[in-house]
Amino acid sequence: MIEQIPHILVLLGLIASAILTYYFKDLLAATLAAGLFSFLISLEFYILQAPDVAISQAAIGAGLTTAIFIIAIGATGRFEGESS
Repeated sequence: MIEQIPHILVLLGLIASAILTYYFKDLLAATLAAGLFSFLISLEFYILQAPDVAISQAAIGAGLTTAIFIIAIGATGRFEGESS
């Protein structure tokens, strides 16, 4: 049971970040919540002893994708329904 506590905490964090991503109207905040989701997924892969998958998920999912979304938000509008 004690070894399942990290998995449960990561799962609760995944659920919370997914809900935050869905409900945020600020696209930058939603992007950061999605980046947190990707980071927690990579943490879960590391806990499951798949460090190669964890590194790729952290680099691509949490790092590169979040950076590209932030650049796109900067070029458009920050809030839903806003146009530049």
